[in-house]
Amino acid sequence: MCSAVKSNAWMLCPQCDLTIRLPDIPVGSRASCPRCHTALTANWHEPRKRPTGYALAALFMLVLANLFPFVSMKVAGLTSQITLMQIPRVMVSEDYSSLATLFLLFVQAVPALCMITILLLVNPIPSPTSLRVGLARILFHLRNWGMSEIFMAGVLVSFVKLMAYGEIGLETSFWPWVLFCLLQLRAFQCVDRRALWDRLSPRPALPHAPEVGFSGLAQGLRSCPCCTAILPADKPVCPRCGVQAQARRKHSLQWTLALLLTSVLLYIPANLMPIMVTETLGSAYPSNIMAGVIVLWADGSYPVALVIFIASIMVPTLKMLAIGWLCWDASGRGRRDSHKMHKIYEVVEFVGRWSMIDVFVIAVLSALVRMGQLMNVYPAWGAVLFAMVVIITMIAAMTFDPRLLWDRARENTMKESRLDGN
Repeated sequence: MCSAVKSNAWMLCPQCDLTIRLPDIPVGSRASCPRCHTALTANWHEPRKRPTGYALAALFMLVLANLFPFVSMKVAGLTSQITLMQIPRVMVSEDYSSLATLFLLFVQAVPALCMITILLLVNPIPSPTSLRVGLARILFHLRNWGMSEIFMAGVLVSFVKLMAYGEIGLETSFWPWVLFCLLQLRAFQCVDRRALWDRLSPRPALPHAPEVGFSGLAQGLRSCPCCTAILPADKPVCPRCGVQAQARRKHSLQWTLALLLTSVLLYIPANLMPIMVTETLGSAYPSNIMAGVIVLWADGSYPVALVIFIASIMVPTLKMLAIGWLCWDASGRGRRDSHKMHKIYEVVEFVGRWSMIDVFVIAVLSALVRMGQLMNVYPAWGAVLFAMVVIITMIAAMTFDPRLLWDRARENTMKESRLDGN
């Protein structure tokens, strides 16, 4: 067996399974896969101090953002003012506890938990090893579910919508929230998964010397999806982090297609049912997603109409089509262009969360527009269904194994080699 020290120089790309021997990475630089260009690892300057400073500052800004009024609205002499914590309370009072729960989890709880986890992991704080390993296992999974910056975009879209009705004011908590969104993103950027696990626990020894430029699967190796350790392909449990996995995600295409079908079935009623109800002078006006886009366009709010249309109509539709296309190609029926399909996968993985903008717009409007008999906004069941579509498509993208796209390339190369040999 190779020594554990030597194993630190090797890595299997988590996206395409290419075996890579890492060079010495200068401080402030990162290494990327030469085949699919996925970022593999980074050598950050002051890897403890930088994420600690950003995470502490982010948590401080989060506390400030929840202590004071967030935004206000003035219409015909009536003033409405809200704090961040009033948003879920209003949704609970309107019997939409599901939306309130999503807001608390994705916008507040998950980002805060991630910042606390970073502080516990990058600093030598006395704590049980099992606790530190458990926190490291969930940290990078939680990252995709933190949506504070998407909520910020929803707030800005809400402002443009409401400017036609009254005067919008930015209150004391607005600016701490903006800083929190920026700081928590920066804290995550300064934490490298590979370096973090190397500080927590030594890397297991390699079962044999790998060969550069070949896939791990072709050499009987697999990469741990949690800590990136290289393991024998037939070893189900990682000895370092304890995560159980296989060389390829079990039933990846079946799970992805099942979730995709579920999201399609929910997407149809989510677009037909009202997502919010606007009550003006005692008259209720329900509107679905497309109706809201049409109203904004008719009012001259072209940029906002385009943002809502792209985020809530175009992106979910194209994302579902793209996931279906990825499954088609990975099953062996596509054109075998692994590079193009991998780019599509990266786009799908990136844009999926941003479709939640419309849900957060409804949350802000429902909490802020409370003007008695003059005007009120309420959420509707279409918003709940649409949020479920976004969440299910995100899970579908996570269950898809992108290495299946590159396994096809390896099989084709082996076939061509055999033909050349004959």
